[in-house]
Amino acid sequence: MKTNNEIREKIRSDYATIATSSTVTRDQLTGDAESTGSCCCAGACGVTESIDAGKLAEQIGYTREELEALPSDANMGLSCGNPTVIAALKEGETLLDLGSGGGFDIFLAGPKVGKSGRAIGIDMTHEMIAKARKNIHHYRETTGLENVEFRLGEIEHLPVADNSVDVIISNCVLNLSMDKQQVWTEIARVLKPGGRVAVSDIALLKPLPAAVKDIVESWAGCVAGAIEVEQMREQMTNAGLSGIKLTPKPHYVEALTAANDPLYTKVSALLPDGQAASDVITSLDIQATKPDGCGCSDGCCS
Repeated sequence: MKTNNEIREKIRSDYATIATSSTVTRDQLTGDAESTGSCCCAGACGVTESIDAGKLAEQIGYTREELEALPSDANMGLSCGNPTVIAALKEGETLLDLGSGGGFDIFLAGPKVGKSGRAIGIDMTHEMIAKARKNIHHYRETTGLENVEFRLGEIEHLPVADNSVDVIISNCVLNLSMDKQQVWTEIARVLKPGGRVAVSDIALLKPLPAAVKDIVESWAGCVAGAIEVEQMREQMTNAGLSGIKLTPKPHYVEALTAANDPLYTKVSALLPDGQAASDVITSLDIQATKPDGCGCSDGCCS
């Protein structure tokens, strides 16, 4: 059994390898036992021998126009949803992306919050931060904006001031934390009163067998670290968030299974007879707000 620190370092190593690779291979994106990298959206939607990160992103909710505006290596196929859609971003807002990687969602969010807004990415991997910062030049050249930045840090200990962020997004990252309650507590700390959460992640509809948790690469594949939906709701409530909305998307895991993704094939083999991976694991849209000073969660009080 791996310790929390060993698992954290394995995840850090996996994503460092992905960040420094010139190309993203299928094995890196599927949690293959012989590979060093993995992701949440491994092989979904009919991907067979190779990963087309652009096609993959379109299939989970990004538009071709958005993708064409990005730096060429910002999209590494690591998403399981499009949190910028459910975030409903507004001009002038300050946005924080937890586990921002190469800057994929930050570079899409920047133009939406505009010149008067700010988009901040947090990642624990030096190599991902370096890649994202390198891509800022392309972003500035194509948008004329200087409103994005990237900070090295862990999502359990955010390098962000109290009550300073309007909206927090994250894309298939929170499940990788070994202290998720602390993550939600940090989210509530840095959100402004009335601020909101818009996250895409992986969650469980029922407990995973212990054997699945022992698949080390599945931590980077966003399965073994996932928690049950109602446990997530409880953690968010404990952190002081309200207006919690958790929307399962079972078709996502069904697509992974149909594509014979290696990680989900392993998971399915370890489940009791008659259970499919989509009976246990789901992609989840997560929304919530931080109540304002008078107890409202939607900014309704004056």
